[in-house]
Amino acid sequence: MVETTTYIPPNGGRAVWIGSFGTIFKVPPELTPSGIAIVEHVLGPHQLGAPMHRHSREDEISHVLEGELTVQQGESVQTSGAGGTIVKPRGIFHAFWNAGGTPVRFLEVIAPGAFAHYFEELAVLLARAGPPDLAGLGALAERYGVQFDFTSMPKLMERYGLHAG
Repeated sequence: MVETTTYIPPNGGRAVWIGSFGTIFKVPPELTPSGIAIVEHVLGPHQLGAPMHRHSREDEISHVLEGELTVQQGESVQTSGAGGTIVKPRGIFHAFWNAGGTPVRFLEVIAPGAFAHYFEELAVLLARAGPPDLAGLGALAERYGVQFDFTSMPKLMERYGLHAG
C-alpha cells in the first residue's frame, strides 16, 4: 500500500456562503477512510448561526480560531474565545451564534462527516428567488437526521441582539 499525504494550504478548501455564514471544506468526509469532516465556519458579527437543533447521527466539536463563539446546549450557554473548544454531542439540542462585533472563525470537526454536505445543499435552497422553500428545507433536515426548533429563533435573536443571515 502506498501512503499519500494530502496538503490543504492555509487559504485552501472549497467555500460555500449563506449570507455572512461561510463553510470552508478543509477535510471533506470523502478524503479519509473514517469519513470524518473538518470545516472552517465564518460567522459575521451579531449573527445567529443556527436555531436550536439536534443531530441524530453526528457529534460536533467547535475549536475557535478568532473571535468569540457562543453555544447554547439545553439551558447551558457557553462562550469560547480563540483557542477554546466546545463539544456538542449528538442528540442534544443546541444553537450557536456570534454576539461580538467582529467575525468569528472556528473549525468544526463533524463525526461522521457526511453532514458537512448539508451546508452545500442548504446554500442552493436558500439561493433561490422568492420565499424559502419550506418543504425543501424540511426534506433536507430529514435526510440529514437533524431536527430544528425554529420557535427558538426569535427568542435567541431578541435576547442576544442577533440577526439571521
